[in-house]
Amino acid sequence: MGEVARRQIGADHTGGVVQTGQCVTGRLLGRLRVAVVAPPWFELPPTGYGGIESIVADLVNELSDAGHEVSLVGAGRHRTRAARFFPVYRIPPSDRLGTPVPEVMQAAGAAAVLDGLDADVVHDHTLAGPLLARGRAVPTVVTMHGPVDGDLGDYYAALGTTMNLVAISQAQRACRPELNWVDVVHNAIDVASFPYQPDKGDYVLWLGRFCPDKAAHLAIDAARAAGLPILLAGKRSEPAEHAYFEQEIRPRLGPGVTYLGEADATSKRRLLADARALLFPIQWEEPFGMVMIEALACGTPVVALRRGSVPEIIDNDRTGLIVDTPDQLSAALHAASRLDPADCRRAAETRFDLPVMAAGYERVYRTLLAQASASQRSKAAGDSSAVSLTTRRHTERIAPPPAAHHTTTSAHSALTTVREPHPNS
Repeated sequence: MGEVARRQIGADHTGGVVQTGQCVTGRLLGRLRVAVVAPPWFELPPTGYGGIESIVADLVNELSDAGHEVSLVGAGRHRTRAARFFPVYRIPPSDRLGTPVPEVMQAAGAAAVLDGLDADVVHDHTLAGPLLARGRAVPTVVTMHGPVDGDLGDYYAALGTTMNLVAISQAQRACRPELNWVDVVHNAIDVASFPYQPDKGDYVLWLGRFCPDKAAHLAIDAARAAGLPILLAGKRSEPAEHAYFEQEIRPRLGPGVTYLGEADATSKRRLLADARALLFPIQWEEPFGMVMIEALACGTPVVALRRGSVPEIIDNDRTGLIVDTPDQLSAALHAASRLDPADCRRAAETRFDLPVMAAGYERVYRTLLAQASASQRSKAAGDSSAVSLTTRRHTERIAPPPAAHHTTTSAHSALTTVREPHPNS
């Protein structure tokens, strides 16, 4: 976007509700103007891989449907219901996923766009973008889509209160409680787009990315120990994923163990709906497992290890079974057959549907705007008191308090009164 275009966009705007000091009461109850910044890697919504982009696209649509004005900064084309779309990249740099320059370029491009937007709040889903929140006139919300341990946690700690962090689970928040968390909002899916199927097939399913953390090898071992067939569907496009697959998965393939490749949206739904259970033998403190709520939406229980957000998402012995060690998974697979698929679907509808997530973020936005409004009032009251005090002190220097026996006096007569001795002295 050129400099002239940016000036035209901002010509009739004052830079944001909080910046100008205008009343934000209307924004606490009515339509919000939300600027959403998405990562640069995939279009919105993505046609294949792209978990964060899926969440962002769904949130944009839900906020728009609720009557809010959403401006979206992304890459490539978009098929969302945002009022305005600003692509930083004409073609998403998907082949450079994980490299630093596209992230930095996305942040720079977003900053240029945001300079010309009259937004109430900025919701940033990128890695580099929050660096530009310092000094921004309106609140910046940042959703933590990944882990917060190690360097990433230190990065957000260094940003301090310049941005407002939203966790996607209580488990994630507990990993670094000292960060500037403002709320927890669970991820969500369009539950209605997942088929509910109460009658299940005979296989168990593992669905995810092939890596040690997702532990497809443990899922195979558990299914074999239980005497149940298992289907594997997952991503293995990166070198580390290929290496893990060749070392741990290929030697385990054979009778009862079938690798299907990467599942698209349609085949994923079919596989989840027909499975007797989803195996989730996670080996790290994953902040949120989308595949778990997708399984619940299909009425499929989840058998999982007690790590990360699992106890927060799965209602043990109702929508799934949670165990502590891999050798307990096989027994849990058999026990899962007694769980009611209707309970799984109901949990997805009431806790993890898109309107629930959108309402959570709307709550965050309005809370921050209310705090900004209170801060404005406090600052205005403080400025008024300071002006009043300065004026009073200035007046006192010009005209000291009159003598007790005078009702009014000039500066000259007051000075004369002080210099003359009292008759009774």
